[in-house]
Amino acid sequence: MSYQREFEKKLNVGIVGVGSHAYRNILPTMTFLPVSLRAICDINRRRAEVTAAQYGAKGCYTDAAEMYRNENLDAVFLCVSPQCHPELTCEAFDAGLHVWLEKPPAMRASEVEEMIRHRKNNVAVVGFKKAFMPSTQKVIEIFSTAGYGPLRSILGMYPIILPEDGERVLQERRYINWLANGCHPLSLMIAVGGAVSAVAVHRGRNGGGVCVLEFRNGALGNLHLADGGNTTQPFEHYSFFGDGCHMAIDNNLRVTLHRGIPFQYGKTTGYAPEGLDSGAVVWEPQNSLATLENKAIFTQGFYNEMRYFCDHILASRPAKQGSLEFAREVMKVYEAALLSKGDMVKIA
Repeated sequence: MSYQREFEKKLNVGIVGVGSHAYRNILPTMTFLPVSLRAICDINRRRAEVTAAQYGAKGCYTDAAEMYRNENLDAVFLCVSPQCHPELTCEAFDAGLHVWLEKPPAMRASEVEEMIRHRKNNVAVVGFKKAFMPSTQKVIEIFSTAGYGPLRSILGMYPIILPEDGERVLQERRYINWLANGCHPLSLMIAVGGAVSAVAVHRGRNGGGVCVLEFRNGALGNLHLADGGNTTQPFEHYSFFGDGCHMAIDNNLRVTLHRGIPFQYGKTTGYAPEGLDSGAVVWEPQNSLATLENKAIFTQGFYNEMRYFCDHILASRPAKQGSLEFAREVMKVYEAALLSKGDMVKIA
């Protein structure tokens, strides 16, 4: 782990969009990345100037294309609305820049395909933070280990609901919560389960519902649409089931590997047998020290996704995690769920 001031080799970067989210999460994360922030672009000129002065960036713009032309940049971070991402991303690719863009990447999967056509040899990563969370990465690690896989099913719980007029939402390109926040549980489940072959959604008459994902590897995902859940308290949960074990992520922070115990029905009398080879293993931040592993930019995946982006640029390697292909997969599932109306919708 290194701090920005300690890296010998840094990327010259710019950022487009320095609103509340970027100011709270993206800019602070750069403290831990091999980057030198050279330019800032925002439609609010005053906000761009004040932020540039704070972070020591020399360039200040209201037009991204102008920043791409005038600044000697290696990469750009895009933190704007999904309506603006496709054009800005393609412009950056055409200018020879690597691109990190916040989720959601676009309004439709076809727009992500257009980005792929412009990408060439540039590195691109989409900020699906929950796919990069330490908790998610731990689940992927364990289920890749002999004796725990293959993954059979996933259960997710997230307080969200899909609109009844899903087809109209897509036609009118409406930016709804299923896109803004639904991509969080979808990206996590796809990161663990892999590509999806079909999606079905069943809505409850009083709200809520289920979104069923059929993964190409044979696993099944059940995303419980916990509409009405209180989002001001811990509300998010995921369980992953394999052969003779299962794992759980609670509130994004607590990861549990349930290994079970030696057991005979009607004979076993103790729930805590001798030794360390059975029972549950738990990982969670302690929050007792002012150290990095407790901070939200690390626990929620911001650092992992942005460092992954920088490392792959420096190593001249294409991204796999959070790639545009991964983003296209998430968007296809998003669209299929809107079109379902209780029926299974196949994904090409």
